[in-house]
Amino acid sequence: MYCRQCEQTAKGTGCTVRGVCGKTGEAADLQDILIYTLEGIAVYAEQLKASGIETREADGIMKEGLFTTITNVNFDPERIIGLIVLAGKIKDSLKQKHDNAGLKGPLPAPASFEPKNSVKDLLSQAANIKRIPDSDEDIVSLKEILLLGLKGMAAYADHAHVLGFEDKEVDAFFHKGLSSIADTSTSKEALLSLINEFGLVNFKCLELLDKANTTTFGHPEPTKVSVGPKKGPAIIVSGHDLLDLKQLLEQTEGKGINIYTHGEMLPALAYPELKKFKHLAGHFGTAWQNQKKEFDDIPAAILMTTNCIQEPLPSYKDRIFTTGLVAFPDVAHIPAQNGKKDFSEIIKKALDLKGFEKDGEQKHTTIGFARNSVMSAAGTVVKLVQDKKIRHFFLIGGCDGAKPGRNYYTELAEKAPRDAVILTLACGKFRFNTLDLGDIEGLPRLLDCGQCNDSYSAIMIALALAEAFKCSVNKLPLTIILSWYEQKAVCVLLTLLSLGINNIKLGPTLPAFVSPNVLKVISDNYGLKPITTADNDLAEALKR
Repeated sequence: MYCRQCEQTAKGTGCTVRGVCGKTGEAADLQDILIYTLEGIAVYAEQLKASGIETREADGIMKEGLFTTITNVNFDPERIIGLIVLAGKIKDSLKQKHDNAGLKGPLPAPASFEPKNSVKDLLSQAANIKRIPDSDEDIVSLKEILLLGLKGMAAYADHAHVLGFEDKEVDAFFHKGLSSIADTSTSKEALLSLINEFGLVNFKCLELLDKANTTTFGHPEPTKVSVGPKKGPAIIVSGHDLLDLKQLLEQTEGKGINIYTHGEMLPALAYPELKKFKHLAGHFGTAWQNQKKEFDDIPAAILMTTNCIQEPLPSYKDRIFTTGLVAFPDVAHIPAQNGKKDFSEIIKKALDLKGFEKDGEQKHTTIGFARNSVMSAAGTVVKLVQDKKIRHFFLIGGCDGAKPGRNYYTELAEKAPRDAVILTLACGKFRFNTLDLGDIEGLPRLLDCGQCNDSYSAIMIALALAEAFKCSVNKLPLTIILSWYEQKAVCVLLTLLSLGINNIKLGPTLPAFVSPNVLKVISDNYGLKPITTADNDLAEALKR
């Protein structure tokens, strides 16, 4: 295997034996074959589209296949092989359309690739393919940036898809991007232009997901949330999928089971159509990387809805369930049938376990400051700035992780001056979201905008502030400091850069897949810099 797509990749260069995430070499190689097969689909789809021939049958596998290969989603070779076989059939169908249309000309290697059906044969094929076929370090880096961005966008597009929302431009760009990756004639200049275009398309995808969530569940409302267990049977829901949570809430109503969010599911507690369920009891635990400690030795069932799963400990492997695209070998999986899921198995497990014997310690955090809530208070915010009661805004958001160095974000929030407001989103907020940071004349100093999936909210808030002050985002008293771990963070960063937002700081470390020359181009053009220390970065920000 060779994988360097996450921030915690081995030695900061790449995992070559087993992923730091727990992914086996076998699973990694199968994921590479899946990507390679998707590239073949993209090559045919692009040529067919250019001839006016529809290829909508390829859109679903693009989203599912790319999402499957994101860090901490699918560790199960059997399920990955199922997607490879399906992708191979779709590619063959497109090839038939291509041949029937009489289209000619040379095609990149992935177009002629025929995946086998067995693990042994597929792993043999994996030794002879390169999902990025180039040798030039900078071209490989640019293509890897684009590929990882596409993976992140696939997650957002898939979340919108399960709620019934699609966008043809977003779907089409998966084909455009992957076919360019497969093509060895794609130049550096073309790739830079594609990456910029991708960022704008992903912004459209983020807008689509925001529309899907708010149409289905209502706009998030400021909500004080209890963090800690309560007496009684329990199911803890982790991941990102709001529809899974809603279906589980419907099926557990009146059964005496408390439902808790975990990790990135915390923002679900602010949606009106979810918070109306009285047995949605609050939040349990913190971010994804602490699940082994938090799920160990508790009398509760656990549902993993999307990415963020870690290899389960034996102590809870019999009471953790996966659904959707997330999967782990020998872990019970709950499939969908016509968009519906039967959660009776996990409900029975929760009742058999009997749950927590007594209430645990309760902390509190306030969530629900998505774009609708914050922008409705824009007048108050603007006046507080004009009256010099708010000096600066910090957007401190992104992924959390286990690698040392992330205490920087806690220190940053603690040391930010009392006249500064902190916007946050994604699981990085668990480093500081239960701190008492106070308020500024009734406006909380910490505004939780939601999941990483809710990046659209944070962007729209920044754009609204810029409009209110009649300046660009880059002229606002705003500093953006991001933490990254996986590929959704990559696609959000690319969107920010494509929107012309400059001088972002990124940490804890810079990506291994960015070559020195590509890093220099990004730094020179956009002012992207690594974090230093909390004191230095605060001092620099407050000089503005």
